[in-house]
Amino acid sequence: MTALLDVKNLQTHFFTRDGVAKAVDGVSFSLDRGQILGLVGESGSGKSVTGFSILGLIDPPGRVAGGQILFDGDDLLAGGEAIMRNLRGKRIAMIFQDPMMTLNPVLRVDTQMVETVRAHDNVSKAEALRRSREALVQVGISSPDERLQSYPHQFSGGMRQRVAIAIALLHKPDLIIADEPTTALDVTIQAQILSEVQNICAQSGTALIWITHDLAVVSGLADRLAVMYAGRIIEEGPTSDVISNPRHPYTRGLIDSVPQGKRHGAMLTQIKGMTPSLLKLPQGCKFAPRCPRADRVCEVEPTLDPAGPDRSVRCHHPHSEANGKATS
Repeated sequence: MTALLDVKNLQTHFFTRDGVAKAVDGVSFSLDRGQILGLVGESGSGKSVTGFSILGLIDPPGRVAGGQILFDGDDLLAGGEAIMRNLRGKRIAMIFQDPMMTLNPVLRVDTQMVETVRAHDNVSKAEALRRSREALVQVGISSPDERLQSYPHQFSGGMRQRVAIAIALLHKPDLIIADEPTTALDVTIQAQILSEVQNICAQSGTALIWITHDLAVVSGLADRLAVMYAGRIIEEGPTSDVISNPRHPYTRGLIDSVPQGKRHGAMLTQIKGMTPSLLKLPQGCKFAPRCPRADRVCEVEPTLDPAGPDRSVRCHHPHSEANGKATS
């Protein structure tokens, strides 16, 4: 069975006066229908740029410099902007971190949702309103008729994000890319939205890429995890396996930094140092300056290699599967 999305050696570079910033540098992954992929990493790791690259939303001085993005068998990079306009919002939708990037503050919700429906489908206003009402109910918004006649500023942050998700669902897309959509929400609303999104994917067969810096968020949501660092995937595998048995020291550091289970008043664990500038990346392993396991071998760039059943890791000294110690 052909994957819905197959990203191969994706390279997205930003050409600046100070040099070339390789924001995405050889990223590859695939996604099946109904599958949820968590794309995880610190700010600047390249995860959001990966999502924008898939949708063709990279603005100058950035551009996709190489690779393939195959969507349902078609190469999106070879299809041109006309093909992307037909796909965006209809077969591939995006949920942004700030819902006000999606919602126009001076237009009522019904106006915005009806325009979204009719941009791709030649249907009556009544049919567009019916679909809009149905989408609001799907994301857990009560009194949809009243909400349709409201303006975005009349909603709470969580409600605005639900509306943004509803807009993404209007055309029953094959793929949704969610760029940290619950970061600004409190944990209760966050949990509700995560549950609703998971149910939607299970019921409709929609595939989802959930971009986040928070491993705790995706641990109960995603089927697979891809951990990014300095523009590259450094570990990938089934979510439960990656969380319970991380192989890369960076993944181990991200998990250890989650405060859950810490004794009250105890110091939080942190990964030393900062993410490197994409204009001045270190030679060899990009994580080596921050890694407690680094040695001279790490002066050579590691490749993304198999690390057990359905697992891969980019590291010269990965943790062993059995006991979490470095392999020899």
